[in-house]
Amino acid sequence: MGRKAVVRESICKIGAESTKVIICDYKFINFQFQLAGVKNEVVLQAFGQHLRQLREARGWSQQALADEADISKPTIYRIETARYSVTLDVLVSLAQALEIPLAELVSFTGPMGRPVREPGP
Repeated sequence: MGRKAVVRESICKIGAESTKVIICDYKFINFQFQLAGVKNEVVLQAFGQHLRQLREARGWSQQALADEADISKPTIYRIETARYSVTLDVLVSLAQALEIPLAELVSFTGPMGRPVREPGP
């Protein structure tokens, strides 16, 4: 879903006075998209579940995690629902917000119960 700004001018009357105002509305445009070149969609799903578990274990909402990590709530939602292939800078921000090492953040169980990455020493 994308946004498109629609700008229009209008006259606003308050009592005997008229003022010209500019109104900017956002219209949402629906479009279908897929993550380009995602090789391991099931891994994205597993990571999203892992992140949700870490967040919920702290009793945090998506907004609370977004605020702590200084990223947007929609980004948290898209990660948790496997609609976003997370970048390194976002991973680092999430690890810092959750106060865990990056290695712990990316150590989770993937498809068929196999660890995606074993925790380091």
